[in-house]
Amino acid sequence: RLLFLVSATLVSGSKLWEVPTAPFSSPINSTVRLVWEPPCQSQLRHLQDGARITVLIPPKLEGNWVSTRCEVRPGPEFLTRSYTFYPNRLFKALQFYYLDSGCQEPAYSLVIRGRLRLRQASWITRGGTETEHHLHKVGIVLHSQAAAQRLGARLPSACLGQAPVGWVPGRLYELYSSRAGRSCLEPLGFSMMELSVLRVETQHHLHGRAVKELFLGDHHVHPCPVCARVYRSSEQRPPVLPPAPAVPLALGGRWVSQGCESRPAVLFLTRLFTFHEDHRTWEGVYQHYSDPACRQPTFAVRAQGHYVRSGPSSRVRGATELVFKVTRAEVTALDPATARLLNGSRPGSCGEAGAWEVGAEQDVTPTNGCEALGIKLPHKEYELFKAELDQRERPLLFIGERPTDGSSPDRPQKRPTSFQAPLVQCSADTPPSHRHSQQIAPSPLPLNTATGLRWHHGLALLSVLTWYIPAAH
Repeated sequence: RLLFLVSATLVSGSKLWEVPTAPFSSPINSTVRLVWEPPCQSQLRHLQDGARITVLIPPKLEGNWVSTRCEVRPGPEFLTRSYTFYPNRLFKALQFYYLDSGCQEPAYSLVIRGRLRLRQASWITRGGTETEHHLHKVGIVLHSQAAAQRLGARLPSACLGQAPVGWVPGRLYELYSSRAGRSCLEPLGFSMMELSVLRVETQHHLHGRAVKELFLGDHHVHPCPVCARVYRSSEQRPPVLPPAPAVPLALGGRWVSQGCESRPAVLFLTRLFTFHEDHRTWEGVYQHYSDPACRQPTFAVRAQGHYVRSGPSSRVRGATELVFKVTRAEVTALDPATARLLNGSRPGSCGEAGAWEVGAEQDVTPTNGCEALGIKLPHKEYELFKAELDQRERPLLFIGERPTDGSSPDRPQKRPTSFQAPLVQCSADTPPSHRHSQQIAPSPLPLNTATGLRWHHGLALLSVLTWYIPAAH
């Protein structure tokens, strides 16, 4: 069993006004006043007012960390991970690769052993710790003849000691050894650079509950039925995840971040999207912060445009290809430092020069975007979307992962093959409204480096594994 405890999240509903922000209680004979706000804003407010998050530097890594769902990496590659860190700084990492996007058909497992050294606090990723890792051994276990044939086209037969027809499923073959000076990792595109920056967050919930997360990737929510399967696995017995029901992509409505999200080059943000399928129009409100808890807002961007569906993806099963066009954007500076930065930008490159004030929205469409923030207008991007349901049957929306090199998927061949952290639907489809119905205020709202915007940053993202502790019997 898992020792995880569920963190509270807002239950979405079909009505726009339905979530009270004040308790329904008051002294006798007093006048009760309720303050209501839309469920999407309540969800974002929950990110700031909910669980207290602490980050310890250097992090305490000892223990088992496991994936919370089938992960999709660029390529695409589908995998789950189980990492164990020992008190003597040694680690063992199991990476299970699959033939399908549901992680139901195991292809091969990698067994990685090495040593990890924690260095100084990262000056690039706030709350992160820079590390050095040294690999000792990397082995591979094949799980089917089909997987052996696939790898045969990538790995020289000398790496496994014999021809592909002779590879034995279940047997461990050595791909790398620091002592032997032998490496067959390059043909696999293997790298453990995800260990170069680590951050461990502890979310402190009510009644003393706590959830620990090791950030190497994207966010997740509890409960986590996948975690036990991954924890009980081994290189010979990879986890096989249960089939997920097919969910059609119905974009209509509003979608919001479930947590504070990480992006390259010290970007932390939340996102709020509105889609009107009848008119194929969209609006995205992205709010950036200077801290990994999303408590200190820096600037917000409201982007608008239209989109078209291109059809099912041939590379990622269950995903849909779309093309997005950004035609308009407004920016709001939410702290004095950002206002000074924008006021110092080149005239004609980002709104009205010298007119930026904290909390005041400014249209950057006439200047073709905002050079200082890397926003270019008009802009087209080739996107990848996918819909799923969470454990409470709420719709989730996965949007294509942004390139870590700061480039934009502005050509079909650069279309994403993996996803960002999922958004949750906070309001069902509503008729188009006045474009300023979502007010950007100098208090926390939403943001991201997503559809239709290009951000010029290039540090690898952190991803997330969750801490697994077997319950005592």
